[in-house]
This record gives sequence, structure tokens and C-alpha cells, in this order.
Amino acid sequence: MTPRRALLAIHLGALMFGLSGVLGKLAESQPLMITFGRALFAVLALLAVAMLLPRNGARPDWNRRCGLMLGGVLLGAHWLTFFVAVKVAGVGIATLGFASFPAFTVLLEGLLFRERTRAIEYAMVGLVCLGLLLVTPSFDVSSAATGGLLYGVLSGLLFALLSLLNRAVTRGIDAVQAALWQNLAILLGLLPFAWAGVPAIPAQDWLWLALLGVLCTGLAHSLFVASLRVLKARTTSVIFALEPVYGIAFAWWLFDEQPTLRMIGGGALIILASVITSRLKSPPAS
Repeated sequence: MTPRRALLAIHLGALMFGLSGVLGKLAESQPLMITFGRALFAVLALLAVAMLLPRNGARPDWNRRCGLMLGGVLLGAHWLTFFVAVKVAGVGIATLGFASFPAFTVLLEGLLFRERTRAIEYAMVGLVCLGLLLVTPSFDVSSAATGGLLYGVLSGLLFALLSLLNRAVTRGIDAVQAALWQNLAILLGLLPFAWAGVPAIPAQDWLWLALLGVLCTGLAHSLFVASLRVLKARTTSVIFALEPVYGIAFAWWLFDEQPTLRMIGGGALIILASVITSRLKSPPAS
């Protein structure tokens, strides 16, 4: 893959990830069923990818598989809280709440990996907090918008924990295999709770769930992995900071969720902080 094609691939991957909230809103099912359906189709898609693409890394041993299954629990919780945020407050607010995850990553990385957190990184956390304050329409926790934003922020925290866990357990492992095990953990974990509700899933929802699992998970993850073989991780992180932009743009177009000036300003601060954070060099361990 050439660098130009890799850039196209990572932009397509970010676009597909940005569509997750839109497809979650289109689906009439509850967030639990959406999460279960996404995992089901993601497992099928990743199995196909694993058979078609050459393996780039080792198979995980049983200790690593346990770590990946724990990662699946965090991933499933991240999806669940994100789809709750979408249902409660809309795609735009949910996506911007989730976009706070780089701030959580900076703070947690310093705590868990004993890496010194620099002043500029604390400044980026502050920038994210300011952006979230602007995005919040009111400070009434009982309001739908504020409640949805809090679920979105919780989704970002869970994704940050997942990213740090993956840093510890996926080194040297084939990325598609790692994703497959994590999605399998979601599928098996939710099966006892979701099985009885499967017959009640509306027929059209199966299309949205298939798109979530195949496009927004299986294909998007494969494009991400393929692009990392050519592009630097920091470059891909900057492009993935555009995910909220794609999500808000689609929500505006499809659902008439027109962002306010406060929301645009807050979103711009969150995205700016994400871009700057991804461009910073890693600090030395303390």
C-alpha cells in the first residue's frame, strides 16, 4: 500500500467510525441489542478478514486471550454507553462527549505506566474540559442533553482504559486476531441478556446492525491496521480526531441536528486538544 492509499484508507476508516452514532440512532432497538448485534456482525466480518489477510503478528496465548477478553468487556461497555448517549442526546453531543478520551488517556497513562505528565498535557486536558463545558447546553443533570453528554464522556473514559489495556496486552499480536477476541467476548458476554430479545429486533434494524458490525467495526478496523503499516501512529491519530466532525456532519444532514455556536466552539476545542495531544512526543518514564 502506498502512502497516498494509506491516507485514503485511514480517512475512510475514520468516516466509518464516525457513522457509528448515525447508525445507532437509525436503529430502533435498545442500546443493549445494538451492542450485541454490532458484536455479532463484527465477529463474522473479522473472521472473514482473518482468513483473507496474511497474519501480521503472533496468535495470542491464553494469558493474552484473558487480557483481550477483559478488553472486550471494556469495549462492550464503551459501545453501550455511547449508544445510550446517542439515544438520549443525539449523535453530535454523544460524539463530542466520547471525543474527550485523549484527555483521559493522558491522565491515566501517567498513573498506570508511571509516565511523567507534562504541563502542556495538563493544558490539553483543561482545553477538553472547557470544550465540554461549552458543549453542555445547561448544567441540569436531569436534562437529556447533559445526561447524554455524561454518558458520552463515560464512553470516552472506557475507551481510554481500553486503549491502555491494549497497549499492555496486544504488543506483537496480530491486530485482527486481537479485535476478533475482543468482539467475541462482547458477543458471548451479552448473549444471555440479549438472546430473548433477538426475535423482537425490527427487520430494518438488521441492516443497520450489519453495517455497524461489518463497515464500522470489521472493515474500519482492517483499514486502520493496514494504514498503520505505512503511516505513523501519530498521523493516524490526527486523522481519527476528525471522527466527531464526520459524525456531526452526518447527523446534521440526516436528522437535522443543527449544532449551536457553543457546540461548534466546544467541539473545535476538543478536536484541537486531540490533535495536539496526538502530535506530542512520548515523555520519558519516571
